[in-house]
Amino acid sequence: MTTAPDTDATPPAEHAAVAAPTLPPAPTPEPPVAIPATKPPAPRKPTTEPTPADAAPSHLPAPQISPQLSPGDEAADQRKTTEDISVAESNLQQTDGKRLNTAQSDLTEKIRSFLQQSRDASRNGDWERARNLAQKARLLSVELINSL
Repeated sequence: MTTAPDTDATPPAEHAAVAAPTLPPAPTPEPPVAIPATKPPAPRKPTTEPTPADAAPSHLPAPQISPQLSPGDEAADQRKTTEDISVAESNLQQTDGKRLNTAQSDLTEKIRSFLQQSRDASRNGDWERARNLAQKARLLSVELINSL
């Protein structure tokens, strides 16, 4: 069923006409500027003289940036690093002779990698980094033991 339109509706009341604002005239466009044609640069000729980058050996180790720790902080980091390494190694020994799944084997390799990096950092005197790496190894080793 369709509804017939309302025939009793009245048109809206007309309002007083409002004049549209006048706009300033549009600026005239500037004529295009011709760009002179240029030759591409000539290819560089190879030089036989070594450049400074060639002269420097590429096997120099990257500089180590480590924070300056107070003697007390350094001693605390050394102690905590040693403790975390011991716990991680002990947890790894508990997995000896056990059959590990792929995830557990990957976790074991990560733990060993963190332990080695921690030992390297401690040999270089970067005790904060050594502590962080040892802590990661310990936490992962706990996760590994809980997954057995």
